[in-house]
Amino acid sequence: MWQLNLPAYNFNTKKEGYKLLIFDSLRKKFVKLTPEEWVRQNFIQFLIQEKNFPTALIAIETQILINGMKKRCDAIVYDNYMNPYIIIEFKSPSIPITQEVFDQVAVYNFKLNVDYFILSNGFQHFFCKKNNSIAGYEISNDIPDFLSLLS
Repeated sequence: MWQLNLPAYNFNTKKEGYKLLIFDSLRKKFVKLTPEEWVRQNFIQFLIQEKNFPTALIAIETQILINGMKKRCDAIVYDNYMNPYIIIEFKSPSIPITQEVFDQVAVYNFKLNVDYFILSNGFQHFFCKKNNSIAGYEISNDIPDFLSLLS
């Protein structure tokens, strides 16, 4: 698979016919291994193993309804009260993180109203924090530890 700008993790993969599958430990099932899924699986492990994000607070491919249209968030991290806390958007390594990607997550945020976004294509990672005083976002390449976000 692709070497990403993340630590290397071991995954359970298998082949079914012509499809390669990867075991998603959060969804507890094998899923088709696409480039975006490879980013998702690696980044989720990064959050859990390096940044101390609790697995019980991470939901994968959560459906939300915006103006009567079904949308799907790649991942949502919840706080300890199960309120949406962070929206995460993953892209294939070949897709750059652009304003369009940021805008996609901002649309999700109209519904979820969180203070944090994370965007990653496996090479570029952005942590975005809502700043109400400037009616915008502070953007960083450093992904904070989960406990530091809660304090």
